[in-house]
Amino acid sequence: MSDGTDSRVPTTPTTPADTGPGAGQRPGPGSGHAPGAEDADYLRRRTLRRGSAGWLLLTGLGVAYVVSGDFSGWNLGLAEGGFGGLALATLLMGVMYACLVFSLAELSAILPTAGGGYGFARRALGTWGGFLTGTAILIEYILAPAAIALFIGDYVESLGLFGLTSDWPVYLACFVIFIGIHLWGVGEALRFSLVVTAVAVAALLVFAVGAFTEFDTGGLNDIPVDQDAFGSGSWLPFGLLGIWSAFPFGMWFFLGVEGVPLAAEEAKDPVRSMPKALSISMAVLALLALITFFAATGARGSAAVAEAGNPLVVALQGDGEPTALSRFVNYAGLAGLVASFFSLIYAGSRQLFALSRAGYLPRFLSLTSRRKAPYLGLLIPGAIGFALAAGSGDGGRMLNVAVFGATISYALMALSHLVLRRREPGLPRPYRTPGGTLTSGTAFVLALSALVATFLVDKDAAFIALGVYAVALAYFTFYSRHRLVAAAPEEEFAALAEAEAELERG
Repeated sequence: MSDGTDSRVPTTPTTPADTGPGAGQRPGPGSGHAPGAEDADYLRRRTLRRGSAGWLLLTGLGVAYVVSGDFSGWNLGLAEGGFGGLALATLLMGVMYACLVFSLAELSAILPTAGGGYGFARRALGTWGGFLTGTAILIEYILAPAAIALFIGDYVESLGLFGLTSDWPVYLACFVIFIGIHLWGVGEALRFSLVVTAVAVAALLVFAVGAFTEFDTGGLNDIPVDQDAFGSGSWLPFGLLGIWSAFPFGMWFFLGVEGVPLAAEEAKDPVRSMPKALSISMAVLALLALITFFAATGARGSAAVAEAGNPLVVALQGDGEPTALSRFVNYAGLAGLVASFFSLIYAGSRQLFALSRAGYLPRFLSLTSRRKAPYLGLLIPGAIGFALAAGSGDGGRMLNVAVFGATISYALMALSHLVLRRREPGLPRPYRTPGGTLTSGTAFVLALSALVATFLVDKDAAFIALGVYAVALAYFTFYSRHRLVAAAPEEEFAALAEAEAELERG
């Protein structure tokens, strides 16, 4: 049994017994262990398909994570901050994501593995930091697809597709079909995601052209002013606090782009392609956010789209009859939801794979198929997501829980960049973050502000996320931290740093 600070590695996992408590324990690198055949066999059964994605597919993945947020969700921030409040919140959240993305570009070039944020935090903040970061990312990427499945069901019903209603058969079909594509292979999955994302992005551009023909600046600030709110006015109808309350909705234009590094182990030349894909994804998303926000509010007015479930369609047709353009955008909205649903399933499976491979979660979850897909890492979160969608029916609440998890992970990943820059200035960095610690420090402060803002919007969602965190921490505290796998790439990377520090002290 370990004290939780030294990594552990299992023996060759050829029988079910090797996944039980204490199975195959032996010292890790800190105790002089050299990787051998047992390590190689363990990792062989947990191998992803390398070289499956170039920078274009990775860029498509980054946009796919987010694109559904342009079609709906962001507009609810108008009811919290008005046009000016949401505009400032979106600007600040855009700055946060840009700073975070540049920080992650450096970190992903240093450690291009499937662990993503967990791997970065593991090196910088130790096993506790790695687990806390990985768990927060899992909360985001398991809850968000469940919520989006509900929205897909609503779209299917509103469009009258196949005569279906928004109910469990639709949610089940989503998970079965799209997880099936992921099981087929990562290259096929990412190409499918790229095509669907391209359709959604094209629809946003077509929408903007149509909406800007009806643009009227008078409609931007048509939400009634709350005279009792501090600092309130026509552009800030709910005062200065409204800006802060709108933070979670400003995030919807960018939420998920940070998941690109989770594909590092399956990327072609990840050291170069990761920074490139992250930067281009962020630039595309910022442009889409700008034109979508202004086009929708200017075409019909902020008040009209503030509570709409389908704000882009409302912006085009108001209360009138559907037009050819509004129908096209409506169908494209479904494509955007599918793109985000599909890519978020991918991200969740890779984070689960990495945590399981390193022993933070049960090791059998990281086993891969002949096609190098983490099949249990796809099927089990899919089953949980389907159960949540069918059982709760509250997509908004689930997304708020996901946002809470996301903001925790953002703060910890930005902190990881700060710590590694200060503690290991000589660490080889093929890509360096513009602005250095000032950039990651800005991301850290804004992430903490966004975390607090989730309590202003939905306290229940925040406490649900904290409850999930508490259960996960109990599992780590009393069980998994004593059974970590030293041969996992993220753990070896951290162990190397610990060994070097020990040599320097000696």
